[in-house]
Amino acid sequence: MTGNTIIVVGHTALDRVYRIDAFPAWPTKVAAHDHREEGGGSAANAAAAIAVPGGEVKLWSRIGDDETGAKARRALQQAGVDVSSVVACEGAKTPTAAVIVDGKGERLVISEDGHTFPMEAEWLPLGAVASAGAVLSDLSWLEGTRAAFAAARAVDVPTIVDVDLGGGILLDRVIDLTDYAIFSAPAFEKFVAGGDDGARLASLLARGLRHAGVTRGAGGYTWRGAQGGGQQSAFKVPVVDTTGAGDVFHGIFALALASGLSDAECARVASAAAALKCRRLGARLGLPTAMELDAFLLEQTGEGLAEGFLPGTPRLQPSVESQRVCLQSAP
Repeated sequence: MTGNTIIVVGHTALDRVYRIDAFPAWPTKVAAHDHREEGGGSAANAAAAIAVPGGEVKLWSRIGDDETGAKARRALQQAGVDVSSVVACEGAKTPTAAVIVDGKGERLVISEDGHTFPMEAEWLPLGAVASAGAVLSDLSWLEGTRAAFAAARAVDVPTIVDVDLGGGILLDRVIDLTDYAIFSAPAFEKFVAGGDDGARLASLLARGLRHAGVTRGAGGYTWRGAQGGGQQSAFKVPVVDTTGAGDVFHGIFALALASGLSDAECARVASAAAALKCRRLGARLGLPTAMELDAFLLEQTGEGLAEGFLPGTPRLQPSVESQRVCLQSAP
């Protein structure tokens, strides 16, 4: 591993998010109490999550040559993402989604993303992979993923896939180049056969993965790896909207991995970032800065960000109260 820059490959979209009290039992008109238009797409959200705390990230993606795509690109630039390889494809339409969020923070997503984009990946700047710390894909662009992952494998840069319902069917076509596979709970149930979680995760390791895990929202994150496995409990926060929480988990996990942290520490930091995101409406508004993430981890666990995570980031000192709680809870 030769650098800390993360390369993210995949989906970029524009979201329109509406907050309502409750989902109706039948078709009717419902008043929205809040509304946001913001960048979306799993890969793009993960890239923004990496950039906001100060990580260096390049997004390799395709958008349409339309105003929707221009808005999505501007949102990424504002977050600090390198969009030099976000290509506007002539005649294509940028994907959009309507996200309806109820008073409990649960959501209904109506996506319009079945547009045809050029599939070839020859234009990707694959030489950049040699100086990357990790490559992350949401499996929405198979050709781009295989090209980036093959380049990463050649120089021993770790590769990570976000396995959701939309792209899970493609996992078999990239698993030979994949080091880390992180499943959503629905994708895990659909695409991984077997008994309990431990047995199913072990079956994935037997196929050559270094790490396999499943996110279960409030149920936390369970994983298995070459040195064993573990369970990271979810952090409890007042939930406004869960949109993009998984994307944030994947992005921060990749950033922590590129920083040389252990799987357990990657899971802890990623879980904290995903929880913080859920306190605000939409996928981007609640993305935490490094200082916010450090403060939250100190408050919740008495231990802030590991020193290797984003070297040079200012650290907070544990409060007297947090130190007392940690001493009381020690064996």
